[in-house]
Amino acid sequence: MDHTPRKVIALGFFDGVHLGHQALLRRAKDRAAEKGFTPALFTFDRSPREFVTGVPVPLLTTPEERRQAAEELFGIREVIVAPFDRALMTMPWVDFVLMLAQRYRAGWLVAGHDFRFGHKNSGTPTLLARKAAQLGIGCDIIPAVTLDGVTVSSTHIRGLLEQGDAEAARRFLGRPYSLSGTVRHGKGLGSRLGAPTINLIPPAGHLVPAYGVYAAQVTVDGRTFPAVTNVGVRPTVDENGSLTVESHLLDERLGLYGETCRVEFLHRLRPERRFDGLEALRRQILRDAEEARSYFAQAGVITNKIAEN
Repeated sequence: MDHTPRKVIALGFFDGVHLGHQALLRRAKDRAAEKGFTPALFTFDRSPREFVTGVPVPLLTTPEERRQAAEELFGIREVIVAPFDRALMTMPWVDFVLMLAQRYRAGWLVAGHDFRFGHKNSGTPTLLARKAAQLGIGCDIIPAVTLDGVTVSSTHIRGLLEQGDAEAARRFLGRPYSLSGTVRHGKGLGSRLGAPTINLIPPAGHLVPAYGVYAAQVTVDGRTFPAVTNVGVRPTVDENGSLTVESHLLDERLGLYGETCRVEFLHRLRPERRFDGLEALRRQILRDAEEARSYFAQAGVITNKIAEN
């Protein structure tokens, strides 16, 4: 007999782990405490919509970032990352529920009002609850979470970020949108312009906010620094530039090459644009830094100017 503790499993893709997802995870945590079960999150290794349609869906979070968010926000350490492949796509909805009960020892299920599953999305929240009851499994269906009359969804948040509205995205996510990756060597242009930068390689398939300059926070090795971050292709200095995410730390000059860092986007200062030469670009960089300092001052974050060498 399997004596593994039964689980309360929150179901969904959970891209972004936004306020709507957090309602599911909070319920899973509470139910687990009530029943003496283990709370768990069930997600997929890739976007089901992208796999089915072939149309790329830029992601807000990697599976590892979803895992980290579940643990940091709710202390949920068990995350089931299922490979979304043809077998899962064509699985009858009843078999999907049986898999949760038998393979993953579900004792309670938590799903959103719009959760669809099984072959051709034939499984619905109503069918999930009905089948769970037949199996002696509890089931909670969480209604839509709204903010300012808008249903919180990953799709809506992607749209906000594609417009550069980092502040609105932050409200729907419940925390700043971020990109994580390894710091790489750039061309050294920032240092020559008096604003040395750290250059981040965004994860493949990850959504990158609208091109422009942002007030941001950079976290590395547990330390967080206010920064100005440029997202774009640097049209002033590179005719055929590739996408870069470059952050100038306002308070520090650190050698972070090879380190893993996270950039949190707080407020878009301006769109990216071409300038008439490096001197014009240098002056704009100084203005961007001052505007970022004003933003952080209003937010209660203290920054200090670094003396020029």
